[in-house]
Formats: sequence, structure tokens, C-alpha cells
Amino acid sequence: MAIKNATPRSLEGDMTVDEFKEWLKRFDTDRDGRISREELKRAIRSIRGRFSGWKSKRGIKYSDTDGNGFIDEDEFDNLVDFAQKSLGLRIVRIVKSYLQPTTQSNAIMD
Repeated sequence: MAIKNATPRSLEGDMTVDEFKEWLKRFDTDRDGRISREELKRAIRSIRGRFSGWKSKRGIKYSDTDGNGFIDEDEFDNLVDFAQKSLGLRIVRIVKSYLQPTTQSNAIMD
């Protein structure tokens, strides 16, 4: 995971989308399941991000597709994109792939 304990900025590797979401939820102080501008500002500050007020405003504007002023669960993917582009975080999307054996591959195994 790239961010540890929500303290100093550490980009020594990648974090998954799920890890990013879990880290971000630590800043949801009112526990409403949404991220406000103030909560996003605190998250940016925790990784020693500069201009946290300005970046949090941009993050909300970029991510908030329904215009309610919060980042809801279904808008987190937009925030992932913003964090990668504007905050320099390396967030990877893990795609689970399940291989289904085909008739041809079963014939090879027999």
C-alpha cells in the first residue's frame, strides 16, 4: 500500500482501488458514507499535499457528477482518477480474471 497510517506521503509502491477507498474512508468523520470537501482537504493534508484547499475544491468538482457537493460511493472511481492525475498517487485497478477451461484445453490435459 502506498499510503501508510494516513501520515507522511509515501509513494513507494502502488495501492489498489480498494486500499485507496479504505484509506479515504478514515477521513469520513461524520460517517455518512460520503466525502465532503473538508474531509478531502484533511486527506490531502495527511499526505503532505500542498494547496489542500484548492486541490480539495478541484477534487470535488472533478468527481462529483451529481453536483451535491459530496463524493458518494458511486463517484469514488472519479476521485481515483483525480488522485492519480492531480495528487500523483499510484492506484492500480486489479482485474480478476477467471479462466474457464475450454473443450480444447480439456483435450490437451487428458
